[in-house]
Amino acid sequence: MANLYIKSLHIIFIVTWFAGLFYIVRLFVYQTEALEKPEPERSILSKQLALMAKKLWLIIAWPSAIITLILGTTMIIQYPDMLKLPFMHIKLSFVVLLYVYQLYCHKIYKELQQGVARLSSIRLRIFNEVATIILISVVFLIVLKNQLDWIKGTLGFVGVTVVLMIAVQAYKKIRERKE
Repeated sequence: MANLYIKSLHIIFIVTWFAGLFYIVRLFVYQTEALEKPEPERSILSKQLALMAKKLWLIIAWPSAIITLILGTTMIIQYPDMLKLPFMHIKLSFVVLLYVYQLYCHKIYKELQQGVARLSSIRLRIFNEVATIILISVVFLIVLKNQLDWIKGTLGFVGVTVVLMIAVQAYKKIRERKE
């Protein structure tokens, strides 16, 4: 029974971790755009967005990432045979990628807290999709427990995303022509 509680908590903290990752990059976009505003709007927005980012990052995202790691490690220790499953090696590789993503987000966070924006808001919007692709890949891996089927699911998602991006760009051009 204790194992089910650990698994449940693991899932809950994965959800809060991803919520933090999804929202922090959105805040990065807003912070970057705020730096381009004239004063006093720039100062007001920058101060508020920096505070929001700090609370999200330090109170939700990082603690959730750490608790997720502890609970995931606990489950592997309890069930070491999981490491014999080939799909787990791929899943754990994605988890490592997600922590690398988190560390890169931390670098961006620290720069933006100092008022430095090295990436444009467009690049940050694209960067925001990295966590989404990792999430989708891991969910397909865990549910299907197959090394190949997750590729189909992820590629399908990427394909739909590309089609949507093309459609949005086409709509934007049509709208600009009408104006």
